[in-house]
Amino acid sequence: MLRILRVVTVTLVALVLGMSFAHVLEWPAKLAYEAALYIRLQTSLYAQFGLPGAGGFVEPSAILATLALAVAVRRRRALPFVAGAAVALLLAFPVVFFWLVAPANDAFRAAASTGVIPTDWAAWRDRWEWGHALRFGLHLVAFILLMAAPTTGEEPARTSRPAA
Repeated sequence: MLRILRVVTVTLVALVLGMSFAHVLEWPAKLAYEAALYIRLQTSLYAQFGLPGAGGFVEPSAILATLALAVAVRRRRALPFVAGAAVALLLAFPVVFFWLVAPANDAFRAAASTGVIPTDWAAWRDRWEWGHALRFGLHLVAFILLMAAPTTGEEPARTSRPAA
């Protein structure tokens, strides 16, 4: 069962990593876009990245799976790695996403619905792009920690025994 949970967790985190890496790869090209095109892309291209699209379920599922894995390995040598991955994912989603990315998304949706481009649209763009770059870094750390978690032996962490 632990092996299945580990595979599911790593798969979900890999999918999240792929989505955030896509944002980073698009960044240089998107810097050249005019405001109207950029805003149109932000409000159409990424529809499946959030709710109700599949991407909106993948990241919370990855976080929950990582937390479940941390509970499952709580007495094993893998715990610090899995717990570190959980912390990185929790920083990426609730913290960085809602602090940097979500307000920019709101500004772009408002601009798309009113047809009025904010004068500070480039600041919103930079906030969104940097937010996703930071999220990618955190997702990468989470993935690396999960992959680096000790798996050989899978025995519980050794407790110190008194000398005989």
